[in-house]
Amino acid sequence: MNTLERFLKYVSLDTQSDETTEVTPSTAGQMSFANVLAEELKQMGMQEVSVSTYGYVMATLPASSKEMAKKPVVGFIAHMDTSPDYSGKGVKARIVEKYDGKDIVLNESLNIVLKPTESPELLDYVGQDIIVTDGTTLLGADDKAGIAEIMGAMQYMIEHPEVEHGKIRVCFTPDEEIGQGADHFDVPAFGADYAYTMDGGAIGELEYETFNAAAAKIIFRGINVHPGAAKNKMKNSMRIASAFVSMIPDEETPEHTSGYDGFYHLTSMVGTVEETTLSYIIRDFDRKKFEKRKQEMVDLAKKINVQYGEGTAEIEVRDQYYNMCEKIEPVMYIVDQAKKAMENCGIVPKIQPVRGGTDGSRLSFMGLPTPNIFAGGINFHGKFEFLPISSMLKAQDVIVEICKIC
Repeated sequence: MNTLERFLKYVSLDTQSDETTEVTPSTAGQMSFANVLAEELKQMGMQEVSVSTYGYVMATLPASSKEMAKKPVVGFIAHMDTSPDYSGKGVKARIVEKYDGKDIVLNESLNIVLKPTESPELLDYVGQDIIVTDGTTLLGADDKAGIAEIMGAMQYMIEHPEVEHGKIRVCFTPDEEIGQGADHFDVPAFGADYAYTMDGGAIGELEYETFNAAAAKIIFRGINVHPGAAKNKMKNSMRIASAFVSMIPDEETPEHTSGYDGFYHLTSMVGTVEETTLSYIIRDFDRKKFEKRKQEMVDLAKKINVQYGEGTAEIEVRDQYYNMCEKIEPVMYIVDQAKKAMENCGIVPKIQPVRGGTDGSRLSFMGLPTPNIFAGGINFHGKFEFLPISSMLKAQDVIVEICKIC
């Protein structure tokens, strides 16, 4: 089975994660996929293949010689789940051969069209074969392209014993899309000195900086009275919550920020007159600014309590992950190696910050420095997701090249 065939097989499997189940993996489809991958790893000749009770798949490609076994152990990681933001069930992928730069009709009956005017990245791949959806599901290149690339690279090195390399470890994880991909990752059992997640976007992306991230939940409590007799009695928690939202500067929201800008992002608002809950995520690359942003949210809740009465607003702020740059900068040679590998493969590296997080964010703070490398997909988490086949194959080449030079 080649890398393209693997990818098309993988995306046909429903592996969406679900943050409401409170188990790991969060969906049965992920455990089923884990077992499929474990069997493939065994069949191709990988060693020490295991599937944990939490659905983590690990395997080893032994060093090519005793001398190469003295080199650091490098790991490659990708996640099995797809985003719960959009359906991943019954994915019908198709290949658009030699893309001509025009609109791509994904679903004629539903009038779903992938347009370069709305996705200008398409024009970077004119003349190439690209994989698209039928417009009713996401594709799943995030991160099944990464899995296919790692599998393909391992297959290549097994079939080419002349390629010298140290010990290689691979791991496929569950629940990355709901922020739980590292929850049960056994770093000592993995046994790598450092690793790379194959979970980036367009070809050439190489990332070792992520946001510092926190989640905030604010509960607003009101008093419900019949509206006909509500004067000086009713306290509408939804209106109070709206007042809180208005205190957040517009220019510090995701739709007005880019690059190294941080933000506050309102992700959910659920309420009645009696009680309203706001959910926010807080992001910043700079640790000091990050701490200041969290404190600002606490201070705004205090202002609400001064204005509307003590106990009106109750806030909980919880850290989620930190900027992995803190842990990777001391070992920057691992980024330099990935950069060199890309250049050796004829790829121009695009080193940029991740305006988000990866499993590598938490793994780096768990003792496993883990930069992120492109997997090739574009427009993740939606019906317009697409994957240039050449980008996927180039990512596989990069993995092999890293193994050679590490």
